Amino acid sequence: MANTVLHKADTRGFADHGWLKSYHTFSFAGYYEPSRIHFGALRVLNDDSVAGGGGFGKHPHDNMEIISIPLEGALEHQDSMSNVATIKNGDIQVMSAGTGVQHSEYNKNTDEHVKFLQIWVFPNKRNVEPRYDQVTLNPADRHNQLQQVLSPNADDAGVWIHQNAWFHLADFDKSISTEYKIKGAGNGVYVFILKGDVKVNDQLLNTRDGYGIWDVDGFSITAESDAEFLLMEVPMEFKY
Repeated sequence: MANTVLHKADTRGFADHGWLKSYHTFSFAGYYEPSRIHFGALRVLNDDSVAGGGGFGKHPHDNMEIISIPLEGALEHQDSMSNVATIKNGDIQVMSAGTGVQHSEYNKNTDEHVKFLQIWVFPNKRNVEPRYDQVTLNPADRHNQLQQVLSPNADDAGVWIHQNAWFHLADFDKSISTEYKIKGAGNGVYVFILKGDVKVNDQLLNTRDGYGIWDVDGFSITAESDAEFLLMEVPMEFKY
């Protein structure tokens, strides 16, 4: 029997800092909800909008896999590993914080917002050497199919992290359906709807809803309208 958890879009935490508007699916900063600390190894799912010229000044991280997926605009990244890069829609960025890293993120443009997902995953190895990577994806490869954007394997499509996790992006036309098969034993999947209406098995989800499902071998996904969504498969039990 599948276990599931539903997080409707309007139940997320919200922080308005003027230059930053951030919705928190899981407890983060000033938002604390004991029932929503994490989904397995998925610790943070923040839906961020940064005003023109705004950004996060240099700050530290350690022992966390940090993934950024830009949705609109351009985000400039700098870090203590001497990386300077700009990511935009179609890119995915990963940083293994490991033994410790400092970084900053700013809206590259002054005349438009940058919108992106900030995702943290607990690693399966502590104190690794910090690393940074980004790749540019082909959006056509997610039209009516699942596009792998993250895995545990450096030679696979997308970026890789220190965890038995797989992420997929999809852009489905109305009525398109597919089956998702769990890749890692003991894993679950957190589904996040970027736009539109989607059914996971019999559960209807709408824009910015989140839905976790585990203790299954797989599940069906059907677009009830034109829809975009992200699947995050992660271990449900892990050591940190």
